[in-house]
Amino acid sequence: MLYQIASFLLDVVGGLLAGACLLRLYMQWQKVSFFNPVGGFVFALTDWLVLPLRRVLPLVGRRDASSLLAAVLVQLAQYFLLMLLGMGFAWAWLPWLVLCGLMRVAASGLIGLLIVHVVMSWVQVQGRSPLAELIGRLCDPVLRPLRRILPRVGGIDLSPLIAVVVLQVAMIVLGHLQVSAMR
Repeated sequence: MLYQIASFLLDVVGGLLAGACLLRLYMQWQKVSFFNPVGGFVFALTDWLVLPLRRVLPLVGRRDASSLLAAVLVQLAQYFLLMLLGMGFAWAWLPWLVLCGLMRVAASGLIGLLIVHVVMSWVQVQGRSPLAELIGRLCDPVLRPLRRILPRVGGIDLSPLIAVVVLQVAMIVLGHLQVSAMR
């Protein structure tokens, strides 16, 4: 029971920090302004880790290797601590677990963004809010290819639903890959 609690807490903290680092990377890649509540939250959560790494890996255009490295280090620390707590897997599988973990964090973050995007699109009051526009810009690269393929059904855009289903399937596959690596 204690192991499950520790594992859960490490997953929450590691997922939040790694997700914030990946969101920082994604927002820079999408050229989204950080002068908004989400950007302020991401900076507050990640500056302590990303800024020292940026001295070693400087920002080159839209490529922020320090944010990616920060996310990798957070996941590495999470799985290392799980290993110390008694999770039985070989050291050789650690890079694989970190890679799968990062992809799962990215997928769950995208699912969260898509859900917030859909809910905000339902409850728009007198125009769009800056937060709704920001989340729309972050979701657009995921939804645009699906919107080209899927027609609207009765005026309803089903692309967020399809994207969430695909991301959930990807998370299931990644979870099984991680579990199989630990056996």
